[in-house]
Amino acid sequence: MGTGSVLAQQVNPLEFDPRAARTGGVLFRAQCATCHGADGQGIDAIEAPDLTLLAMQDGITDGRVFQTIREGVPGSIMPPHDFPDLQIWTLVAYLKSIAAVGSAEPPGGNAQLGRELFLTNCASCHYAGDIGGRLGPDLSNISARRSQQALINSVRDPNATIGQRYHTVTLVLRGNQRIQGTIKNEDAFSIQVMDTGQQLRGFVKAELTELIREPDSLMPSFSRSALSDEDIVDILSFLHAQL
Repeated sequence: MGTGSVLAQQVNPLEFDPRAARTGGVLFRAQCATCHGADGQGIDAIEAPDLTLLAMQDGITDGRVFQTIREGVPGSIMPPHDFPDLQIWTLVAYLKSIAAVGSAEPPGGNAQLGRELFLTNCASCHYAGDIGGRLGPDLSNISARRSQQALINSVRDPNATIGQRYHTVTLVLRGNQRIQGTIKNEDAFSIQVMDTGQQLRGFVKAELTELIREPDSLMPSFSRSALSDEDIVDILSFLHAQL
């Protein structure tokens, strides 16, 4: 292998491509979620690591993650993969985007303004401190678990990474009544969802006319005209103050 090839497997050529993480997320959910969970946090019954914690491990580099995906892990259930290099790099970008890497440093925005923006744009679904709803993830300590850039990416493109307990589903009941919400628990015979009214509801699958698994998150994408970069930093400053 030439020097150029070795270098190519140490540095992600897609590092600054904003589309790479989303593309990698699609590939991850299709090829990796069976063992690692749709949110990368693993599945209890399978001895697969929580991939959101990769960045907390010493010696973990983009190149090492690339090689692990390519070669697999001998003696484990992780097989080698023959994906093209660029596909593997999209997976590396995705894993980096969901990495549980927070910061002890405040984001530098205005926390009081951030609280008002949170109340207006986020609190109907998300909880933080002593305010908010429960349809989406609790954000009270999110800045300890996610980097500022990862959080910004989540606001701009919520479909790139959807947590395992926040996948959208539409349940069609007899009489064509439709209930939309996020899956909280599911087995072969029943399903439990948090509906858009934030009520936890359980259903027997045999009593449903249809169960539609929606591809997109219930969270809307916030463009820069809806929330500026400065607005998001203010919101993150408010969230950081909840630690």
